[in-house]
Amino acid sequence: MLKTVLITGASRGIGAATAKVFASHNYNVIVNYHHSKEKAEQLCQNLEKDYQIKAIPIKADISNQTEIDSMLDELKKLNIEIDCLVNNAGIDKDSLFQEKTFEDFETILRTNLIGPFWLSKKIGAEMYQRKYGKIVNVTSTNALDTYYPCSVDYDASKSGLISLTHNLAVEFAPYVNVNAVAPGWTKTDMVRELDEDYIQEENQKILLRRFAEPEEIANVIYFLASEESKYINNEIIRVDGGWYF
Repeated sequence: MLKTVLITGASRGIGAATAKVFASHNYNVIVNYHHSKEKAEQLCQNLEKDYQIKAIPIKADISNQTEIDSMLDELKKLNIEIDCLVNNAGIDKDSLFQEKTFEDFETILRTNLIGPFWLSKKIGAEMYQRKYGKIVNVTSTNALDTYYPCSVDYDASKSGLISLTHNLAVEFAPYVNVNAVAPGWTKTDMVRELDEDYIQEENQKILLRRFAEPEEIANVIYFLASEESKYINNEIIRVDGGWYF
């Protein structure tokens, strides 16, 4: 029987790349999306065609508890058990620090931290009962040692996700492996509108002198879900091309 992975925010970027990697390793894939219905449906069609697995698009706003619960109820009705959860969905709203509002900060936290908490709590409990499961959180090097006041809300949410990772690993031991990947600059929609001069400036702080491809992050996420990493738990793995400054 094939294992099943649920990936949040999987219609594009790192999430879509991760879906492809898991499908290529014979996982059935649940593609969670919020707004990008057409992209999610097309991705699922492509995965089923290319890899002969089952791929299901499912809508849910990860910042909304009711929508998360509805998504999980729908999966139960389909008799789907999740073997691996990838908390990938995330948003960022860069702006001048003095222009940020209470609502801005709250919105980022609800999507990037509170949603993953609730989803991990619900699915992690089921994994624990079955005595098997993998949870991989997608955080950021912004949560470690790169600081940008224009993204203080995003940075705080990703720092919280690291703390959540550690606590989930303790809570669900010894049956569920909980780890996180901390990507550096990656070629996703979040960075496509950056000024070219700024990109070149940031490249000079990376030993490999380039931003990551989404697939390069996805490969590490899959590794943490695979049996090859079964003795890795409670770890934060940075994937940043060798950032230094």
